[in-house]
Amino acid sequence: MDLKDIPIGAKFGVIHRAFRRELDASLRETGLTGAQFSVLCALDRLERDRGEVSQRDLEEYCRSAHPTMTEILKKLERKGFIEARPSETDRRRKRIRRTDKARELDREAFRVDEKAYEKFTAGLDEAQKAALGSMLDRLVDRVCGGEGEGKES
Repeated sequence: MDLKDIPIGAKFGVIHRAFRRELDASLRETGLTGAQFSVLCALDRLERDRGEVSQRDLEEYCRSAHPTMTEILKKLERKGFIEARPSETDRRRKRIRRTDKARELDREAFRVDEKAYEKFTAGLDEAQKAALGSMLDRLVDRVCGGEGEGKES
């Protein structure tokens, strides 16, 4: 089958699964899975942007179902990467925070991510990598509502 015959959504799926396998293998020694790593990265961004982060904030940001996020957060808490405490502004909500253990992992985690990216883009020159990065940034922005879903640019 010619790659041009594969629907674009399926191509994204293939790339996503390959990237996740690479991250899982690289992160194995940390005790994290790719999904857990992704949630820690999202939590880092949300903490910087919003300060206090709830489980619902993470579910919306990661576009994840409540039961899925609940399980990921339970595992991250058991492994010592996050802590859940009552919110300072609303006692009905729990505030999710990264621990020092998670913060120490930041440099290593970004190195792992970059290593996987370099592996998958090995055949591209710098201009192609820059174009890919720019296109991915725009797609992520659209998916996350930056330009609004369905809007034309």
